[in-house]
Amino acid sequence: MKACPVCEDRGVVIKNNVAVPCPCNKQRALVNRFKEAGLPEGLRYHTFDKFNFKYYSRLRVDAERKLTYYESARRTFQAAQDFVNNFKNDRHIDGLLITGPVGSGKTFLAACIANALLEAEVLLLFVVVPDLLDRLRSTYDQNRQGGDYSEKDLMDAAREVPLLFLDDLGAHNYTEWTKNKLYSILNYRVNHRLPVIITTNISLEDLGEYLGERTTSRICQMCWPYRLPVEDDIRMVQRRERLREG
Repeated sequence: MKACPVCEDRGVVIKNNVAVPCPCNKQRALVNRFKEAGLPEGLRYHTFDKFNFKYYSRLRVDAERKLTYYESARRTFQAAQDFVNNFKNDRHIDGLLITGPVGSGKTFLAACIANALLEAEVLLLFVVVPDLLDRLRSTYDQNRQGGDYSEKDLMDAAREVPLLFLDDLGAHNYTEWTKNKLYSILNYRVNHRLPVIITTNISLEDLGEYLGERTTSRICQMCWPYRLPVEDDIRMVQRRERLREG
């Protein structure tokens, strides 16, 4: 079965005896950008208009920021939208560090940024930090296939892409090897003024304990910090809502 009924997947249509690009080419290009960006399938439809502020309390106050959870979410959301608009005009702006507990909407908001910029044909790379580190480790496997990416390929991509997303920089047990890899990526990007969007469940004050002072210093140098505090894991709340509706 042909994916496009207009051009029957040829990519062109004939109008007045002239071959012109089919409208499906634009959609195909967008799909390819999603794949090349590494954005997981489940995140490709996250957009700013779907971000729901009802999960952020207007009464509870975030002790770190002295703001209500709702106010913190509003500020973080606005910073994300501002980043999209500003990045389109200047590819060397500061990035964002979005902190908050598990299930607070950090990855959702990062995906909103990525999707908005992919629509604008921005070249970016979205990586989940544990997955990136696993892929780097796998390059040392002597049994891996010859066509697989090398460590240099992966590191160069993370260092040099115009916009990098590091999702889930969580409270893992970071070895000196993993700390050095992350430092190498971030240090390169600082020196070449290439922004990064980072999501983490580690508070800004505790980053140094997990990542080391060098890496933390680079993050503070290149990112504006924002926080998404919630009372309950939004994913669990949404699951309960679906059960009630069902």
